Amino acid sequence: MIRSMKVMRARRGRSYSLCIALLLLSCGVLSAQNQEHRVRNIVLVHGAWADGSGWKGVYEILAKDGYNVSVVQEPETSFNDDVAATERVLALQDGPSILVAHSYGGAVITEAGNDPSVVGLVYIAAHMPDSGEKESEDGKRFPSDLAKSGAIKTTPDGFTYIDPAQFHELFAADVPADRAAFMARSQVLNFADNFSATITTAAWRTKPSWMLVAGSDRTISPDLERWYAERAKSHTVEVAGASHSVYVSHPKEVADVIESAARAVSK
Repeated sequence: MIRSMKVMRARRGRSYSLCIALLLLSCGVLSAQNQEHRVRNIVLVHGAWADGSGWKGVYEILAKDGYNVSVVQEPETSFNDDVAATERVLALQDGPSILVAHSYGGAVITEAGNDPSVVGLVYIAAHMPDSGEKESEDGKRFPSDLAKSGAIKTTPDGFTYIDPAQFHELFAADVPADRAAFMARSQVLNFADNFSATITTAAWRTKPSWMLVAGSDRTISPDLERWYAERAKSHTVEVAGASHSVYVSHPKEVADVIESAARAVSK
């Protein structure tokens, strides 16, 4: 009798151990599947009069959190060149991507975001035109302080830049003065016709989008950013008091929006 009880206990113990092992194995499989389906590629696109270095703070946060981050250095020589530069980087990714843009870059990702690898679009104080629209025309809905200032200058061969003397106040008011001065003197001149490029197919019409509104933006009116977001039914976050260079001055808030987008499309 005693021996029978011991045998039964041993069998129960083995069954219990087997159940635990199977449970751990299934958890491991589920965890691996979750990791497999998690969107981990983030592609960052800069705007006019800037380059990819402005994303450094955002890049560092995302990379630390385990994302594979790539920064597009579009040439700003033509809208098509900028779209092609973005598509070129997307083609290097090993899976689905979140495509992020600042400012004029929003028009670029609205076109380039039709790439099938793109599963979500994040607009950081950015333009978000619809199919058949031009950024320059949309800007007239809510004219910005920059547009009214006369600070946008044009070179003889048709490239634009912001008067360095007014760059800090109109483009990067909440960025330290020394850094804003460097940004002003390292501007990437943007071909004027880029702002008048017509969107053929707006990717946000078929893909989820997020908009971060810079509450004190003087380069693109915050009202225009809100209008874009409402029209697209974007998930919207506003950073009060932020300048147009919110991606430089508030990298944590910007990274949070990007990570929220990545989590949402991974579900």
